[in-house]
Amino acid sequence: MEETSRQSRPSTSSIGDVVCLPEVYLNAPSLHITPLVWAITLVVMVAVLLADLLIIGRRPHEPSIKESTIWVSIYVGLALLFGLGLWFTSGATFAGEFYAGWLTEYSLSVDNLFVFVIIMSRFAVPRHLQQEVLLVGIILALVMRGGFIAAGSALISQFSWVFYIFGAFLVYTAINFARQGEPEEDDFKENIVIRWVRRAVPFSRDFDGAKLTTTDTMGKRLFTPMLVVMVAIGTTDLIFALDSIPAIFGVTKEPYLVFTANVFALMGLRQLYFLLGGLLDRLVYLNIGLAFVLGFIGVKLVLEALADNNLPFINGGEHISWAPHIPIWLSLTVILGTLLVATIASLAKSARDKRKERELTAVGS
Repeated sequence: MEETSRQSRPSTSSIGDVVCLPEVYLNAPSLHITPLVWAITLVVMVAVLLADLLIIGRRPHEPSIKESTIWVSIYVGLALLFGLGLWFTSGATFAGEFYAGWLTEYSLSVDNLFVFVIIMSRFAVPRHLQQEVLLVGIILALVMRGGFIAAGSALISQFSWVFYIFGAFLVYTAINFARQGEPEEDDFKENIVIRWVRRAVPFSRDFDGAKLTTTDTMGKRLFTPMLVVMVAIGTTDLIFALDSIPAIFGVTKEPYLVFTANVFALMGLRQLYFLLGGLLDRLVYLNIGLAFVLGFIGVKLVLEALADNNLPFINGGEHISWAPHIPIWLSLTVILGTLLVATIASLAKSARDKRKERELTAVGS
């Protein structure tokens, strides 16, 4: 990996014509990734997924806190080492972009866990089978996000106005995050795909291990509730990908960094699910923290698009000089600081609530 400079390409003020990336990105150093590096990355990713499949397939179980802690620590350590490798081979800027993207995707992945918990509870998935459900969900998320990354990279390389759309979408998502708070089980509504599967497919009443199909006492082939769970997880992954991909493109435009940040954020998600357990209920301010992060990245994208504007109906197609470029070190500081504050405030509030509950119990007795 090495730094090279992108050649400037003329932009056009016509929306119908191809509009290239803003000048700030054209003149910025680019991360050159050879096909060999891409191939090695994909091989390693597939190998890790296969190892996970073999471990679960040979011994389906509910991981202990110790086991989950070890695996989460390994995945976090690998992400930190990968960032250091980028630092030494490609410079601090790209390492900072990776860390900012990874932190953003990791925090959004933790938010995914709230919905996964609700889905597992709603469909009464046995604890020893939840690992397989989560692994399938992670694989689906990687595939979907890979498609979104490819599409997003193609769009931003051709049309600079996509930054306006990404930025506005993130601000809108941030407002929804702040308003809704953490999802509750009563908030979960079966989407149209789940309802259609329920109507169109014959189901058994009980799970048969992790199998998608089983046979009843009459020998009739039926699908198990596991199919509905997989559909629910897959459609949830699709919705979350719509949030996460614009968010990470707000901190880096390098497809390799976008992809690897998503991989590292998702790889340890299965173990993190069991590690956090009841702690998820205590992260009461996580959504507010995520709302601030998404809003910050959305505003950052819009400001950078304004700084190199070429849309004819905005400022006559001219650049807007007052719009600042937010450096990656500031983005990383804001993201990390916000998540730390949200986590500490959540745990502090949870501790206060428990103390008050004990005091009320003591008074009542």
